[in-house]
Amino acid sequence: MATLTQQINSSGTGVPNIAKIDQKIEVTIFPVADVDRAKEFYLKLGWRLDADFNFPSFRVVQVTPHDSACSLQFGTNLTSAAPGSGKGYIIVSDLVAARVALVATGVQVGEFFHLGQNGPAPGLDPERRTYRSRAEFKDPDGNSWVLQEITSRLPGRVEPGPTSFASASDLASALKRAALAHAQHEARIGQRDENWPDWYAEYMVREQTGTELPK
Repeated sequence: MATLTQQINSSGTGVPNIAKIDQKIEVTIFPVADVDRAKEFYLKLGWRLDADFNFPSFRVVQVTPHDSACSLQFGTNLTSAAPGSGKGYIIVSDLVAARVALVATGVQVGEFFHLGQNGPAPGLDPERRTYRSRAEFKDPDGNSWVLQEITSRLPGRVEPGPTSFASASDLASALKRAALAHAQHEARIGQRDENWPDWYAEYMVREQTGTELPK
């Protein structure tokens, strides 16, 4: 019997293009010293508990942040990495609100910083440009998370598809950004824009798909 590769090649279609095959990161693993302590910490953040399997030779706990397509696993005998050596990024649409919410749960979050021309600089990005503003926190084992504010994706970083918002808070944040941008638009044209709903819609779609924003 011919192998799958032989069948594909013999069909005349050639080898599949790896760039065209869906590849989604499912899980990342953090090394921890105390599994129950880590579990308590991440559940305190409001992350969903997907699994807690305790086998004779290993244990695996899986948690997932709200609206994340990628989950986090930790446990025993999952990785040889040293506890505290993990690092990841958590993307938020409103860094200030995210930091306030985390601090309210008792998490120690570092001060805001942004990427300036000469590297990291204190405070939020003065223009609140996408990708620039950040803050950091650690879990009980010292694994670090970088909170990064992303309000729009750079061109080429979003797959074509319908525009959607995963939550009411994401939609509200997008509306606020559109309102601020529209106020600047009306200041430039020197009059009230009666077609503001169309302008808002165009702005929000372009922002999410990473295309040039309307003026």
